[in-house]
Amino acid sequence: MSASSDTPSHGAGQTDQSNFSDVILERLGQLHPKLIDLSLDRVHRLLAALGHPEQKLPPVVHIAGTNGKGSTLSYVRAMAEAGGLKVHAYISPHLVRFHERIYVAGQDISEPDLVAILEECERVNAGAPITYFEITTVAALLAFSRTPADLLLLEVGLGGRLDTTNVIDAPAVSVITPIGLDHQQFLGDTLVQIAGEKAGILKANCPAVIAPQDDAVRDVLERACDKLGAKPTFSGQDFHAYEEHGRLVYQDDFGLQDLPLPRLMGRHQIDNAGTALAVLAALPPALSERIDDDARAQGLRTVRWPARLQRLKTGPLLDLVPEGTELWLDGGHNPAAGTALAQSLAEMNDRDGKPLHMIMGMLETKDATGYLQPFEGLARSLRTLTIPEEPGSASAQSLVAAATRAGLTAQAAQDLDHALQDITAITAGTPARILICGSLYLAGQVLRQNG
Repeated sequence: MSASSDTPSHGAGQTDQSNFSDVILERLGQLHPKLIDLSLDRVHRLLAALGHPEQKLPPVVHIAGTNGKGSTLSYVRAMAEAGGLKVHAYISPHLVRFHERIYVAGQDISEPDLVAILEECERVNAGAPITYFEITTVAALLAFSRTPADLLLLEVGLGGRLDTTNVIDAPAVSVITPIGLDHQQFLGDTLVQIAGEKAGILKANCPAVIAPQDDAVRDVLERACDKLGAKPTFSGQDFHAYEEHGRLVYQDDFGLQDLPLPRLMGRHQIDNAGTALAVLAALPPALSERIDDDARAQGLRTVRWPARLQRLKTGPLLDLVPEGTELWLDGGHNPAAGTALAQSLAEMNDRDGKPLHMIMGMLETKDATGYLQPFEGLARSLRTLTIPEEPGSASAQSLVAAATRAGLTAQAAQDLDHALQDITAITAGTPARILICGSLYLAGQVLRQNG
């Protein structure tokens, strides 16, 4: 496929206009009439013209799935870097700057390097049709091929079988995180169909790490591994991760590891961290043996992944709410993400009783009702937003209707500031918990607005 997992436009509202790379990215967005066009032909053509950079990469961990891809990638990156490895990483979409997508040997790509790599890809492509995500992914692979590193963490944009990243013939490890309903217009209407598309990243004779899955999904992935001759490691069978006495316990055929709980919040992060630990175990020994128990513990304690149940503790948005009010941000945008998020917020409520108030914006292609249903009876109020400068945003009024179908009472807000002021008014200054959620694009705008 040819787009990232939450991409309504060619990066609209996502770039810093002071960068020359923004001008190039805008041009690249005009090279194909469609945002998403299911084919790998254009990617293979451009990679060949550039001398096949995809064949000159360090060992690749290729990560597909519906939820948890970015968190799993972040855990692997943090633990590998704590072990002294140099790591490349490719993610999408970005939150604030496009440069976040291309992480080269320990840091986001610099503006001069990004400009040079984009201009080279544009020149070699010579105006031929290619989607925005395709040509920028090729640019990332080109950048990675020219800088030495020990490991490349490559996140699928959308799907798997026809995703632009699926040009790696023999990854060191293929990873499939939890699969749920999302992007049905491209991947199919059922979990079985979607799982079949995600399974497209599995490769013959290559290790595969499979995170916790629905039974029907697991069956699809097992059959795909058998057919290909892939070498799977399944959560709940070959490895287990759980919390015990305030610690993360990870167990597989090699033994048991007693580790600190991950820094990222939410019970689902235990599963994501466990999947990442299984990935480390599946790496070639020359890499995995460098990431010892101390490095794994340090990585879990220091991992960062913004807008995934992130608490905002400083910034101008905090000035708009009463002292003692908590402000949380999350970019999940499908029903499974809503379920995991609601569970985490319910656990917080059980601990301290702070009422939950929500502010939500979402793309019109998403299942807003399915996302909101787990919050019925938990959220005291909901304000909906039209995401500014995002042509693919659902309108605030349509989200009110979706909330009503989910059993919640909602009101449309003019913008984020007004939504926060409305919640402050109805709480009468009493400390509360406010969650801003529904889209990574909204999350990116919140992070910029909050400095």
